[in-house]
Amino acid sequence: MTSLVLPGGERHELRGGALSDTGTTPSTSRIAYAAAHVVADPLAENVPGAPAVLDWDATLSFRHHLWRHGLGVAEAMDTAQRGMGLDYPAVRELVRRSAAEARSVGGRIVAGVATDQLDGPATVPQVLDAYREQLADVLAAGAVPVLMCSRHLAAAASGPEDYMSVYSALLSEVDDPVLLHWLGPMFDPALAGYWGSTDLDEAADTVLSLLKDHASTVDGIKMSLLDDEFEIALRRGLPSGVRMYTGDDFNYPSLIAGDEHGHSDALLGVFAALAPVVGPALHKLDRGDVSGFRAALDPTVPLARHLFGALTQYYKTGVVFLSWLAGHQDHFVMVGGLQSGRSVVHLAKLLVLADEVGLLPDADLAAARARSFFATAGVTQ
Repeated sequence: MTSLVLPGGERHELRGGALSDTGTTPSTSRIAYAAAHVVADPLAENVPGAPAVLDWDATLSFRHHLWRHGLGVAEAMDTAQRGMGLDYPAVRELVRRSAAEARSVGGRIVAGVATDQLDGPATVPQVLDAYREQLADVLAAGAVPVLMCSRHLAAAASGPEDYMSVYSALLSEVDDPVLLHWLGPMFDPALAGYWGSTDLDEAADTVLSLLKDHASTVDGIKMSLLDDEFEIALRRGLPSGVRMYTGDDFNYPSLIAGDEHGHSDALLGVFAALAPVVGPALHKLDRGDVSGFRAALDPTVPLARHLFGALTQYYKTGVVFLSWLAGHQDHFVMVGGLQSGRSVVHLAKLLVLADEVGLLPDADLAAARARSFFATAGVTQ
């Protein structure tokens, strides 16, 4: 039975089965990474404040799902609950295991480098040392580093010069290009004023100065500000050879399609949920079929905007909910107890939106799991 009663009493009939899981090859015209979530061990003490315990088989299986659909894996990013339940010992092991799996299938992988092993406030030199430790771990694992924004640096820096000092030191110490990351306060309020200013234009001047000084060791920058006009403006100012990786989960179709001046590649949390749609859509761009690409991805935007709606930092809960409904994992439990991060009503709407774009391949399974979840909120079927 594929119908169920939603919170509020409306009955919904799930369609399911619209998308194939046969896989595809990577795009030749765009680089696209999906920022993957982690699957918790549902019987472990994954409660707020406790060390994260992962279901490694399910976590790594999901990464193979992304590679099978032609996407790269962005490992240990905020989607994987960095700073929201996933502690650094678990991060280090996650990167090590995922990089090994990537090598086994020839999959593309990048991995987050941050400072979340620090306990409490830190000085700028301590932040730099923490970055160096994690950078060494990611390089040793064999993944391409992504220098993520640091809460500790945001708290310790007195101005743009501190950001320039830390990032310049790191970029001077790597041999091969890495990615930078600009994550906005809608994803993490502790990052307000990153790059030394709350004025985006002033912050952009700092970023561009850094990139021009170190263009040879920067592959690109991931932009997650949910401001497409600002991203386009910065994209047009990038040094030659430096890519823009959009992290804009609201405006990704137009940013990836691009304009006469260029396009954005992608490093997106929403792509983990959309993998069966994204792979074939990118191949349309490879053939120059922009309208076909937009026809495939534009219908997914309402889902993405709901998934990443305020409070945006809790979008991870929706990502895991969809993964459970789609059959990629057997439970709806998250590290740090973050399954409570979204309301039942929010998740019910997410289910409907996912079903409308064919992201729930087994309608019977999705309906049974949703009914069991809604029952915990007193929804009578």
